[in-house]
Amino acid sequence: MAKNTTTLETLQTIKDGVLAEQAKEDNIRILVGMGTCGISAGAREVMAALKAELAQKPDVDNVQIIPCGCAGMCTYEPIVEVLEPGKKRVTYVHVTPDTASEIMYKHIFGGDPVVKYTINGEFKTLSEQNFYTKQKRVVLKNCGEINPEDINEYISRDGYQGLAKALLEMTPEEVIDVMKESGLRGRGGGGFPTGVKWSFAAPNKADQKYIICNADEGDPGAFMDRSVLEGDPHAILEAMAIGGYAIGATKGFIYVRAEYPVAVQRLQTAIHQAREMGLLGKNVLGSKFDFDIDIRLGAGAFVCGEETALIASIEGKRGMSRNKPPFPANHGLWGKPTCINNVETLANVPQIILNGADWFRGFGTAKSPGTKVFALGGKINQTGLVEVPMGITLREVIYDIGEGIPNGKKFKAVQTGGPSGGCITEENLEIPIDFDNLVAIGSMMGSGGMIVMDEDNCMVDIARFFLDFTVDESCGKCVPCREGTKRLHEILDRITSGEGEEADLQMLQDLAENIKLTSLCGLGQTAPNPVLSTLKHFHDEYEAHVIDKKCPALVCKPLLTFEIKDDCRGCTLCSRMCPVRAISGETKQQHVIDQTKCTKCGTCLTVCKFGSIVKY
Repeated sequence: MAKNTTTLETLQTIKDGVLAEQAKEDNIRILVGMGTCGISAGAREVMAALKAELAQKPDVDNVQIIPCGCAGMCTYEPIVEVLEPGKKRVTYVHVTPDTASEIMYKHIFGGDPVVKYTINGEFKTLSEQNFYTKQKRVVLKNCGEINPEDINEYISRDGYQGLAKALLEMTPEEVIDVMKESGLRGRGGGGFPTGVKWSFAAPNKADQKYIICNADEGDPGAFMDRSVLEGDPHAILEAMAIGGYAIGATKGFIYVRAEYPVAVQRLQTAIHQAREMGLLGKNVLGSKFDFDIDIRLGAGAFVCGEETALIASIEGKRGMSRNKPPFPANHGLWGKPTCINNVETLANVPQIILNGADWFRGFGTAKSPGTKVFALGGKINQTGLVEVPMGITLREVIYDIGEGIPNGKKFKAVQTGGPSGGCITEENLEIPIDFDNLVAIGSMMGSGGMIVMDEDNCMVDIARFFLDFTVDESCGKCVPCREGTKRLHEILDRITSGEGEEADLQMLQDLAENIKLTSLCGLGQTAPNPVLSTLKHFHDEYEAHVIDKKCPALVCKPLLTFEIKDDCRGCTLCSRMCPVRAISGETKQQHVIDQTKCTKCGTCLTVCKFGSIVKY
């Protein structure tokens, strides 16, 4: 299609054409989860096997094999779904190239679905699983449903209709008013109202304004933004164009980390397609509005998730935060008014404009409307990407959606907000999830990482792990963050090494509170949260480390003792496998571990076939 010829009527024609094709009685659509999680589990090989089987049937022209994004249930990747008009959707899980060939032969060509490759041997769709029953998919509505590299499929699901409505039926001021009325708050961690942020930039007069999508997702265990970019990239382009129209910007940048190659490739494809159809560039949708988007790759610096550091990086400078004010809405990229929103925030925008503020306020809570996407991981039976209405409780997410803790272990804590968040214990699992409630109990929403821990996790070691991350990621500009986080980490290192003292506990508390109060940006201000929350809720574990020189969870190696019990059969396997020759004893006699030589590696415990070695 020639450039700048797409109109509202064109969008409707494309939508009608795609839906009509999909509705044909003999049409078969095979969806293959080709997000990063699926690809790493072998989805590329599965896709190749499906295509190879189809190639053997040149007379079959009613089958489409479609790559799509992550459906969210990462536990079951690679996932293949078969859609036929008038028939129930069939979901196959843990698909291999061999099982893919069998599915093609028996189901696609033979009409006989293969039940043994479904979840628990049942013909239940993903939406019928416990994992999905309490979810509300708004941001993720297209992920796992469409080909992210086909703009026509996005259009068939009302894609670019929000942009058309904004450009052809609304003034910029009306767009901002709808965003304010919706109550959408930033999903990148800060929770600042999106419409208010846009209203700050709109009245500023400048020859150039910018919209930036912050896709620099750096939290350990977080993959929300990546999944949206991989599964529904056009939603972000449409949202940025709407935001550009609202504030008077004609240029947008997507700042995405280079470690997301699949997301980058799909964004590049989407931008090219949108330009070709006149949905980016000059006179978008036949209006007088010009808007285009470029991609900027980040090098993986966590601090560049902070907006002023991100701006510096795009400008070619070292990614370091600066004092505010001035705020980016007044003085941002290259000194021009700039609005920065993260991926998940933007993904809500087209649907809010299309469906209205009241629709968005129809789920969630009064102060936190809408949904939130979480990357659910750690010690939980069902890991993956979940989108839930604000106001759901943590207990529902962990036990109803995530199906609880594996191996009969006891829940201990859940870390929300990544390295900037805090640990939440059993007593707070009934608290409704929203921005304010999480802050009130010493954690935060963050971008959406949610890591579950069980009784085998040492909370002192968890705090040390997150501090290790923030020390590495500090830009070094301000002393409290640069030096303070190092000192926190050193103290935690001493404690987990058995060299801690009681005075260290008060020092940790005081130092953490000072860093929180005096750091320049959000990274430093929130870096002490894991320390403060674990000190508050698990003070007894800290005391056990510094007073008793024991790790109750048996995690911290320097505090462990390995011992051979009286029932040792003297098989000699442990002594032969010990890397430092710390175990001695005669054949068929009890062996002994020399504690002065033992490096606490645990090899003896692992290789003993009779359970005669214990650690405490």
